[in-house]
Amino acid sequence: MKYNRTNNSYKKGALPALMVYLLSAQIAAGQQDAVDTLRSRTLNPVTVRGVRSTVMEALPEVHGTYLMGGKRSEVVRLSDIDVNVAEKTPRLIFSRIPGVFVYDMDGTANQINVSTRGLDPHRSWENNIRQNGVITNSDMYGYPASHYSAPMESIERIEMVRGTASLQYGAQFGGMLNYVTKGADTTRKFGFETINSVGSFGLLSTYNAIGGRIGKLTYYAYYYRRHSDGYRENSRSESEAQFGRLHFQANPRLGITAELGRSMYLYRIPGQLTDAMFAQDPRQSTRSRNYFNPDIYIPSLKFDWQLSDRTRLLWTNSAVLGDRNSVLFDRLANVPDTISRVTRTYAARQVDIDNFNSYTSELRILHRYRIGSVQATAATGVQLISTDLHRRQLGGGSTDTDFDLSLASPFRRDMHFRSKNIAVFAESQFSLTNRLTVSPGIRVENGKTEFRGMIDYYDPVNLPTDISHKFALLGINAQYRINQFVKLYGGWSQSYRPVIFKDIIPTSVYERIDKGLKDAFGYNAEVGVDAHWQNLHINMTVFDLLYRNRLGTLLLNSSDGSTYIFRTNIGDSRSTGVEALIETQLLRTEKLLVSGFTSTAYNNARYISGRVSAGTENRTVTGNQVESAPRWTSRNGLTARYGTASLTLQYSYVSETFSDALNTATPSANGAIGPVPSYGLLDLNGSWRVRKGLHIRGSISNLANRQYFTKRPTFYPGAGIWPSDGRSATLTVGLTI
Repeated sequence: MKYNRTNNSYKKGALPALMVYLLSAQIAAGQQDAVDTLRSRTLNPVTVRGVRSTVMEALPEVHGTYLMGGKRSEVVRLSDIDVNVAEKTPRLIFSRIPGVFVYDMDGTANQINVSTRGLDPHRSWENNIRQNGVITNSDMYGYPASHYSAPMESIERIEMVRGTASLQYGAQFGGMLNYVTKGADTTRKFGFETINSVGSFGLLSTYNAIGGRIGKLTYYAYYYRRHSDGYRENSRSESEAQFGRLHFQANPRLGITAELGRSMYLYRIPGQLTDAMFAQDPRQSTRSRNYFNPDIYIPSLKFDWQLSDRTRLLWTNSAVLGDRNSVLFDRLANVPDTISRVTRTYAARQVDIDNFNSYTSELRILHRYRIGSVQATAATGVQLISTDLHRRQLGGGSTDTDFDLSLASPFRRDMHFRSKNIAVFAESQFSLTNRLTVSPGIRVENGKTEFRGMIDYYDPVNLPTDISHKFALLGINAQYRINQFVKLYGGWSQSYRPVIFKDIIPTSVYERIDKGLKDAFGYNAEVGVDAHWQNLHINMTVFDLLYRNRLGTLLLNSSDGSTYIFRTNIGDSRSTGVEALIETQLLRTEKLLVSGFTSTAYNNARYISGRVSAGTENRTVTGNQVESAPRWTSRNGLTARYGTASLTLQYSYVSETFSDALNTATPSANGAIGPVPSYGLLDLNGSWRVRKGLHIRGSISNLANRQYFTKRPTFYPGAGIWPSDGRSATLTVGLTI
């Protein structure tokens, strides 16, 4: 570690000035009426620079008003890693979190779609997604996808907590993912940061932020814009985001924070491909008139009150407000979108609009107490959620080619999905010894969802549906510190996923919905070891995730002998495996540091029971691999740091997956079902801190220009192959004033 002094007069001036100051203080204490005639002197600042031996860290056992002891958690500080922030590349951002599966579907940098332990990665909707502790899932009980997408330039760190901590924040199987925004420099009244990027395929982005502190008020705000023509034909993106925060420190014990975030992007969707099209040219498009446009606002107001030295109260009130708009020619990949010879126009497109109105009030209390000689910390609280998802679909749109939500014929589906839910939770962390802590907890959920509206091809008598959510979820975690460098941790916690809007909407007149649909229910369990030995860090976890009441379809016969599709709970799945992170320093000199890491997960995600429809029959899926659940996910990196510059080479590998529960091995002609081949990718990223306040990042993603895809979706944005990006280069310059 080096100590860089900004002025050589430090040695000559600092110690005498300090001695004079201390002496004058003693004289003033004895003679209060004496006049201080000594001149004050401001000491020159001392800058301490160093490099941490490892990058990843866990959340502390008590984190704000959360208890994290005994749970696997990871913190990614973006300033500590070489990462492509402009393109928001998840395999780089989450490279040191083992087991993260990445799904590419919305164009580079528009959305992060991730999952762990065999769960569905669609818009990360198996996770409780937050920004600065505020929920950003669009509708937790209707459509839990997170359409809000803050720029990575604005994020200081990302906190991921696995599902064993779900009792404290929600019941999600996937755990919590919290994006923490940068803050103001509180030593200054005004500061400015600008980050600008250029790159392949017409990439241009700019991020500009201001912040500072004036008296008791701290402020921070940013504005972001981005343009990209996209890797594929007809895949242009335009995005923007704004954010503002005001924090008022009323007194040393009470702070009030108001935030407003917004994100919006317009993505021109190039359409899915068949296997033959992908082999011919993965950059081609099958659509030029399809668009997707989410526009989301996240307002929040927090009261953080330190009631006493032992008790803290945090009251967060927030909302998710906005729209999800799409206009599509929605057909399979082998159906071309062409101009009719008869009408001399394109076919009319389909317009879908979702309006989100989700409100949350969460009151949390952290209290430290004793039971005899046992020290304990309790986290308890209540969460109220009220949502109204207004979904309008199958509107007859225009025959034009631009983004246009106007209607030529009315919506064929116009529905409301209203939910109200109250959750009460309590967890207590008992320090039984100075090494052993045990944390039992409970979460009680009680809610109801009402489905009302119109579907023009469906009998109104069958439409109204009420779904109750009543669960008492239990959990327990424990942690044992062998010494200051090694700890063992483990836990078990129940989780559930409510039946959502998509699950209960019949897609055609031939489909019926089971009125007795059950919420998915199960548990997360894990046991692990986290160890630091000099320059070596190992974090290894064995996990078990049980997911009951998975949804699917069966073929059934009516009393009149006709066949219909029945959407119901079709079976259970189980994921077991190992997640391992190893970080180490390979070489260290006065100026050069070479380090490496491997972040590898083995996941055996299988159906343990179930049947699904297959053509004209129902077939068992017991023993089959869960869709989009790779058995192996491995990311490995080598970093060289010289002075203030660093360079990281990363290799990522993801094994083969399947698109359907039947594990269809031969792709269909339209590309809708079939395997997703394994793929390996090389990325090169570098950064250079030129001087104080000036930082340069550069990256070459997919160095070998591997053509690959990550998933064959079964619903939006369309069944088929969605190619991921080939090789691209990006240059980013950041300046802080």
